[in-house]
Amino acid sequence: MIKNLLLASSLWLLVACSSGRSNLPVTPSESDLHFSGLATTWDEGMPLGNATVGALVWQRDSALRLSLDRTDLWDLRPMDSISGSNNRFAWVCEQVKKKDYLPVQQKYDWPYEQQPAPSKIPGAALEFSLEQLGSPSDVRLYLNNALCEASWDNGATLKTFVHATEPVGWFVFENLPAAVTPALIAPQYSTGDAKIGDSVAGQDLRRLGYKQGTIDVEPNQITYHQEGWNGFSYDVNVRWEQKGNTLCGVWSVTSSLEADQATEKTREAMIRGINQDYQTHLDFWKSYWAQSSITLPDPVLQKQYDNEMYKFGSASRENSYPISLQAVWTADNGKLPPWKGDYHHDLNTQLSYWPAYTGNHLTEGMGYLNTLWNQRDIYKKYTKEYFETDGMNIPGVCTLLGVPMGGWIQYSMSQTVSAWLAQHFYLHWKYSADREFLKDRAYPFLKDVAVFLEQISVVDANGVRKLVMSSSPEIFDNSINAWFKDMTNYDLALMHFAFSAVSELASELNLPEESAHWKEMNDQLPDYDLDKEGALTFAKGFPYDQSHRHFSHAMAIHPLGMLDWSQGEKSRQIIKATLRKLQDCGPDYWTGYSYSWFGNMKARAFDGEGAADELRTFAECFCLRNTFHVNGDQTKSGKSKFTYRPFTLEGNFAFASGIQEMLLQSHTGIVRVFPAIPAAWSDVSFENLRAMGAFLVSAEKRDGKIVKLRIYPEQGGTLRIAFPADGSKVSVTGNIGNVTNEDDVYTIETRQGEWIDIKTNS
Repeated sequence: MIKNLLLASSLWLLVACSSGRSNLPVTPSESDLHFSGLATTWDEGMPLGNATVGALVWQRDSALRLSLDRTDLWDLRPMDSISGSNNRFAWVCEQVKKKDYLPVQQKYDWPYEQQPAPSKIPGAALEFSLEQLGSPSDVRLYLNNALCEASWDNGATLKTFVHATEPVGWFVFENLPAAVTPALIAPQYSTGDAKIGDSVAGQDLRRLGYKQGTIDVEPNQITYHQEGWNGFSYDVNVRWEQKGNTLCGVWSVTSSLEADQATEKTREAMIRGINQDYQTHLDFWKSYWAQSSITLPDPVLQKQYDNEMYKFGSASRENSYPISLQAVWTADNGKLPPWKGDYHHDLNTQLSYWPAYTGNHLTEGMGYLNTLWNQRDIYKKYTKEYFETDGMNIPGVCTLLGVPMGGWIQYSMSQTVSAWLAQHFYLHWKYSADREFLKDRAYPFLKDVAVFLEQISVVDANGVRKLVMSSSPEIFDNSINAWFKDMTNYDLALMHFAFSAVSELASELNLPEESAHWKEMNDQLPDYDLDKEGALTFAKGFPYDQSHRHFSHAMAIHPLGMLDWSQGEKSRQIIKATLRKLQDCGPDYWTGYSYSWFGNMKARAFDGEGAADELRTFAECFCLRNTFHVNGDQTKSGKSKFTYRPFTLEGNFAFASGIQEMLLQSHTGIVRVFPAIPAAWSDVSFENLRAMGAFLVSAEKRDGKIVKLRIYPEQGGTLRIAFPADGSKVSVTGNIGNVTNEDDVYTIETRQGEWIDIKTNS
């Protein structure tokens, strides 16, 4: 029986890969990445991924290389220093009060920098010798199809893709002039001397101390097995069929954290066949791209946006782990990834999910929320041990499983991390109008956060609620000066948000007593601190007077929206003064994400030209040719004094959010189309962007006039939309009852699932 099954599998394999040419149709777009050759460094490789496994396509020496990765490849050894009797926030406060901060740095900061783990680790690589074939003359990443193609002048081609929903990747060479055989290259974990390195450039992999894994070579199949820390292991398998001038194969990476076996995954894939797998792969991507789209008159911004949304689709799924610093594209250079490839919750994960909401990708965003929800017990244990309170806070720097990793604890163990993360639960509710999610997820999560914030704060003799010590990422780095005796505007804005949001949600759920309690907590908080020009400061006595990458002091403006243009002249003056101060101090110590964030803030202030300029600078100066954000100014043209190139993704996805903010805003409860576009953008459109209240909006501006405005109410309800008619009569079809207009804001009652059309009649 086993012999017959093996024979059947071999026959399927032969049919799947060798019966004629593969059928992998592609649909090019203007935004495709298209080059005259392969990249020669890993961080410029063509990215492929599905939020579980990923690959980078590039050339190392004389080989075409696929760098293979998987999200849950982690060394999860504990950071031993985060334990013991002094693992208490109260102890930290005592050390700060005594002005003896070195013991705190030794306990929390130094181990993160000195120890190689916990850390994300790489997978392996596939190599195909180019000695006889030569280098390809044309390489293209088809965004529509999530497929990379390389072509040679002699007619040979390679097509490769990572399946959209299965943990496998496919490759097929056709018209080969000579046989090519895959080689599986393992990371070097145990040979030679291990150089220490640092957290930015990455420590040497050999510092992990693993015994080098085994590689088992069989006919048409190679398997690599690597043991890690404490029984963890992972496997990489590649199998292929070579017949005539065609080589077709499939690879998989699996980890012991899941039940999958790499050899089984590749065997099953071979039985399905490359053509069938490609069709289901295309089905996913067709559906993904149909969720929303934009058309801009600026080719630089258009191409960058499309590539960001491609990467978002490659790095996020409903049931995946969240997007880490590098997601499924871990460094392939013999080192650990920058900042250990961990989960940085002092900015990085939050910015990475900004485009999920207006971009109409709520399902993909659920990978973030599901993980945060499922790890609540770990967070509560950390909260009870370190802060000695009830409720829930979340480590600002943590492992795959949510365990704290230390680092600069003003931010990696900040008191308000969970409030920023909780905003994503709030946003999902506001954009989905899913009452089940509100009741079962959003409110319970925010309430746990609010309970913690209430208990960790104190009320002074004047009835003002405050934190005993406060911080603002990453002001004064990890020094004792990074602890402020007065509330920072960062902590204050997040506490304002958390208490106001949980009060709002309690009211929505008809819990008046709870709503009133949280409103009382919010009312006890002080006002934001302003400098003499009326701009937001870091804290009392600490104005923003020098360039800094993290706009933590301006959280109230964006993303929290606690200070908004719609609130009137007082808030507008604060916003204008704060943005002016950022501009005046300059970008010397900004990184790429700073420009993306600034673009979002300018869009919120309805400065279309300014938003476009900041986002264009990001795209042109802070990204490699494959659109990866690498923090430093790669043009060395003075956009930043940081010119290094550690790859992280948050700047990429914040860029996409900035474009969306220019096209559609709804955070005030009023939908605004094209609120912040440059005056020169007379022809611009978007399809199916999402507004709060679960309204899908499509709009087109042609020759400077809105010629199309359609709204799809997923849940029905009241729509409030700004539509300046310039004296023209506005007609609304598909609505229920009368339409009221006050100051060009139309209030429209909608039916669930029935389109609304708004037009002007001259």
